[in-house]
Parts: sequence; C-alpha cells; structure tokens
Amino acid sequence: MTTMKQKIVIVGGGAGGLELATQLGNKLGRKGQAEITLIDRNPTHLWKPLLHEVATGSMDEGIDALSYLAHAHHHHFQFQLGSLVNIDRETKQLELAPIQDAQGNMLVDTRSISYDTLVMALGSTSNDFGTEGVKDHCIYLDNPQQAHRFRNEMLNQFLKHSSSQQNDKPVNIAIVGGGATGVELSAELYNAVKQLNSYGYKTLGREALNVTLVEAGERILPALPTRISAAAHQELTKLGVQVKTGTMVTSAQKDGLNTKEGTFIAADLMVWAAGIKAPDFMKEIAGLETNRINQLVVQPTLQTSRDENIYAIGDCASCALPEGGFVPPRAQSAHQMASQVLKNILAARQGKPQTAYKYKDHGSLVSLSRFSTVGSLMGNLMHGSMMVEGRIARLVYLSLYRMHQVALHGYFRTGLMMLSGSINKVIRPKLKLH
Repeated sequence: MTTMKQKIVIVGGGAGGLELATQLGNKLGRKGQAEITLIDRNPTHLWKPLLHEVATGSMDEGIDALSYLAHAHHHHFQFQLGSLVNIDRETKQLELAPIQDAQGNMLVDTRSISYDTLVMALGSTSNDFGTEGVKDHCIYLDNPQQAHRFRNEMLNQFLKHSSSQQNDKPVNIAIVGGGATGVELSAELYNAVKQLNSYGYKTLGREALNVTLVEAGERILPALPTRISAAAHQELTKLGVQVKTGTMVTSAQKDGLNTKEGTFIAADLMVWAAGIKAPDFMKEIAGLETNRINQLVVQPTLQTSRDENIYAIGDCASCALPEGGFVPPRAQSAHQMASQVLKNILAARQGKPQTAYKYKDHGSLVSLSRFSTVGSLMGNLMHGSMMVEGRIARLVYLSLYRMHQVALHGYFRTGLMMLSGSINKVIRPKLKLH
C-alpha cells in the first residue's frame, strides 16, 4: 500500500478534469494523503455545452462560471493557471508556458511541475479540416472568449440592422456543422432576437434574422437516431432556419461560404462547429501514441498505451469500444471516465488491479432553446431507446447540468444554487447585452 504523498496532476479543468480533481481532493487531499494539482489556461470553469447560450447572451458567464481557485480551496486541491507546453516522461515533469498580460509584459516565467500520476483532460477544439479561409473568417465556439466574440459581433449586426433606414435586409448568420452545437445555437439565435426586441430593438423580429445551418452529412445530429434528427430538423424549419444537408463547404470568405456544389451562402457572421480534434500540440507529445485527430490512445483502463502513469479522459482520449468504434466525445463520457480514473487511482494506491472502463450510453438530448427539446433516453428499464421531447425532455436536459454540479458541490449546495438561480431569474435581465 502506498504511504508516501503522491503527486497527482490533472491538465484541463473541463467537465471530467474538474470533477476528478474535486473527488480526489475530497478523498485524498483533505486527509493529506496526496497532492492534487489542477492546471488550466483559464481562471474559471464553464460547462462547455452551455457555450452557445453565452454566445447569444442567454447566459451570463460572470454569474454562472466557477472560480478554479475558490473551488480548489474548498475541495483540498491546488490550482495552477497555465498552458501545457511539453511532458518529460523520464523526469516526470510538465513544462508550462510563460504568462503575459495584454500588453505583453511577463507575469509568470516558464514553470516545471512534477507528477507521479498525470491525467490529461484537455478536451477538444474545433476541426476545420484545413478548409481555406475558415480561420480568418469564421468564429469557433470552443471557449468563453470565442463565445464573447460571437456575441459582440452578433449585437453589432443587430444594432446596425435596427438603426438602418433600410432594414428590410436580414442579418445573415451561417453555422457550419449540424451537430449539437450547431443545432442548439441555431435555435438560441431566434430566442435572442425575441429578447432583444423586448429590450428596445423594436425592428427586430424573426424576419430580421436569416440562419443557415450547413451539414455535410445526409442529416443533422448524425450521432443520434434518425427519428430524433428528423424531429429537430422539423423544429428548426418551423423557426425559420434554412437547413442544408449534404452540403460541403470548400472555403470561407469575408461575406460568406463557398460549397462543393458551386453555390455561395451569403453571411454577415459565420460559425464553424463541424468536427473536433485534440489541440495540435498534443500530436505525439512526449512520444505518446496519438491518432489522426491528436487524441491520446488509451487502454481499457484509460492509461495511455505507452505510459501507465499517464491517463487520458474526455475528448482528448481515443478509447476503443469492445463492439467497435470509439467512445463518443460527450459530456457524459468525460463524467464516466473521470469516475473510472478515480477508482483506478485509488485501487493502484492499495496495490489492487486497474479495471476497464465501460461506456454507458444514457442517450442524448438537444435543446432548441425555449422552443423545444428533443432527444433519446437509454437505461436498464428500457429496451433500446425512448424518444422524448417537450417539457419532459427539457427537464432531463437541465438535469444533466445539475448532475455535473452535484459532482462538484454535492446535493445540498447544488440545491442552494438552484434556489439562488431561481431568484436571479426574477431580478436579473434574461439577455446579456454587453
């Protein structure tokens, strides 16, 4: 049994990384049995599936984000602000990039952090597949900073429209990628227009917005059952979204998108939400095995294939399923992987064998803002999957976020936060306008 104080470092404070740091802190850090350190490039945590709400102003990150430093203090682990540069597996050292302020002044020099056990939980970024012009003209929605950029540019477009003497021309927004992010953002934009109208943008209505959702595949939400995809497609069409499936974007330019079919999609604002990859610097980092989208290849125990002291969880992990294929990049996957790594780290400390991770698909839900929610639920009480929509689906969708909060704060504090949130909805604006 391990008696020395183990150094456990987690890189990435997303859903899986923060939950793991919290649980390890509560179990080992509180008793002084291990030093747990969480590293992230941002000072606050926001559940990534909510970024589309930050982008449209429906959610105020300043209220809903969680401070890593404060959370670390309450749950007995350390937090280091920084970006990973390299891993030295021989000396078990991590190198973090220097930190500079907005003017380029050095705040913190390059640092090294030692580890006994390392967990990579870096998440993913958008994959533009090298498509010409995308980096220059499209906005990604990978982090709060990009969501803020989209919101500011969206508000500028609506302000320009509402103040124009000739405002018969709609604001054209094109979204590339018919996955959950693209679908949810498409619907949330129409909710934003309604809220802006009530705040004084009197010329704004549905006719002032033209949203085009572009998907290269045969249908939107390709990871979900066909009937759910069809239901979401129908709901978006009712809202006014132009859904273009089987349409591949070949390049982006300042005023729109070019497609393989030779058509041009005019746009004042463009979002790229098609495909994911692990960060580029992860490609074969420290000699570890990675796949074509930079994910770390892991064993069933979630230990990396070339180093048993390094685990990978969430979107940055390539974990094969026994029946074929790979664990999908979903929040539920990261949550489950974090729980499995917690068990394996505790087992290893006691000299017990590591156990394999088994992915459990509990279904998927897609929120179409206040208009609808559709999805499927899967579980032991159901044979196959059950399609749900409307208010029941909305409640289940919200419960997924509550489960994440419970993993971080426990049931009692999450209940208090829910009560506080209900009060805030009454006393604060519904849309963030700056």
